Amino acid sequence: MDINSLHSLTDCAVLANGVKIPCIGYGTWQTPDGEIAENCVKNAIEAGYRHIDTAFAYGNEQSVGRGIKRSGVKREDLFITTKHWVTERGYAKTVAAAETSLQNLGLDYLDLYLVHWPCVSKISPDWEEINLDTWRGFEKMVKDGKIRAIGVSNYQPKHLEILLNNAEIKPMVNQLEFHPGYIQLENVLYAQSHGMLVECWSPLGNGAILSDERLKNIAAKYSKSVAQLCIRFALQNGVLPIPKSTNADRMKANAEVFDFEISADDMDTLKNLPVFGFSNFLPEDAPADALANE
Repeated sequence: MDINSLHSLTDCAVLANGVKIPCIGYGTWQTPDGEIAENCVKNAIEAGYRHIDTAFAYGNEQSVGRGIKRSGVKREDLFITTKHWVTERGYAKTVAAAETSLQNLGLDYLDLYLVHWPCVSKISPDWEEINLDTWRGFEKMVKDGKIRAIGVSNYQPKHLEILLNNAEIKPMVNQLEFHPGYIQLENVLYAQSHGMLVECWSPLGNGAILSDERLKNIAAKYSKSVAQLCIRFALQNGVLPIPKSTNADRMKANAEVFDFEISADDMDTLKNLPVFGFSNFLPEDAPADALANE
């Protein structure tokens, strides 16, 4: 993702298959189902966001879909992502799960569909084949014209290698937790080196880093908030941020990140902060069916 080419919410990165993806997404994790989620999505689109990110596990796909419809923006002008949940692994269940998400969202196609979490050895000794079988379901939906691009979330290099070495369609995205205090640099660089766009969930550290004095001091240099600093930090690392807010004013503020540049020294400082604000979610620690937190 070329930071120099980005000047607004509607500017795009380009995925490996040529699909364009708006450079900042609007996240809906932990946004309550019903009127709140519906209004938040509508408000985000009205604020200029064209990239909406949700997941089956968030339990709000139907509300997100209603918010999209209420916005009045043409479907082809929006980029909609949702994620496949761990209970639906395997080829047939994956195809059915994708169809369910389409129905929930009221859409004919998805712009991006992600595997929410990899199957790991703790869950099954056959984790590699399970991940491949699930991925084949993703590939079918692409071939059927139901999904424009496919990727993964929370994958580490050892999980990605299986797909890179065996898949017909390679993953185009890896969505990871990424923010000052937890940047997963090895995972980011591995994905980027294999042609994947890295997106970041919780670019604001789930809100936990917004009161950090070190970040406040750096943000003040640019007359920006810590949230704006974190979003810009992701962009300057070539990572696509997906901030989330239920407040319409903060939605707008989170998009005001194209009028400043973090210096090289400050970037180094932010990259080398000790771990803090980390969610503590790791694939290898994943229970079989209870990671709906992300």
